Amino acid sequence: MARLRHECPWDAQQTHRSLVQYLVEEAAETIEAIEVGDQDHLREELGDLLLQVIFHAEIASEQAQGFTVEDVAQGIADKLVSRHPYVFATADLPADLHYTWEQRKAAEKGRTSALQGIPDQLSALTRANKIISRARSQRVAVALPDDLTTAEHVGNQILALAARAQAAGIDPEQALRDAVRGLESRIRTAEAAESESGH
Repeated sequence: MARLRHECPWDAQQTHRSLVQYLVEEAAETIEAIEVGDQDHLREELGDLLLQVIFHAEIASEQAQGFTVEDVAQGIADKLVSRHPYVFATADLPADLHYTWEQRKAAEKGRTSALQGIPDQLSALTRANKIISRARSQRVAVALPDDLTTAEHVGNQILALAARAQAAGIDPEQALRDAVRGLESRIRTAEAAESESGH
C-alpha cells in the first residue's frame, strides 16, 4: 500500500473521505458472503475489508499527527485485554457479561448516556436495535417489549409493516426515525431522573 500511494495515481489521490463509499461497500459484501455461507467468498471479502483498514492506516501514517497499522492493531489488542480482566487478569467471570462490557466501555470513553457513541448514519432499524440494546444493557428504566419471538416472525412483521406503510403513502424509514427520536427522549428523561435520584 505504501508503494501504491507513491506509484499509482488513483491510490495516491485517495483520502479518508473518498474511501468511505468503498468501506461501506466492502462491509456490505462481507455481510453478504457470511449470509450466503460461502467460505471462499468470505475469505476474499475479508481481504477486501482488511485492505480498507490498511489503506486508511497508510493515509493516516502520512500525516503529522497520524498513526500506523501497527498502532491500530496495538490499540485493539490493548482494548480487548482491558475489557476482559476475567481472561487476562484475575477478575471473576461476571454474571452479566453484556452489562459489564458496556459499563467498562462507558467508563473508558467517559460516556454519561446510553445514547452516546451510536452513529447517526445507521439506518433507522439498525439504530433502533442499537439504542434498545444499550438501554437494556445499561439498565435504563424505559419500558420496552420483550415478548419471545422468532427471526422469521420478526422478518415477516417488518416486511408486512413496510407494505402497509407503502400502501398508506408513509415512508417507513422516516416513521421509524421519528419513533426512535421518541425513544431517545424517553431514555434521556429516565437517565436524568436516575441521575437526580443519585443512582
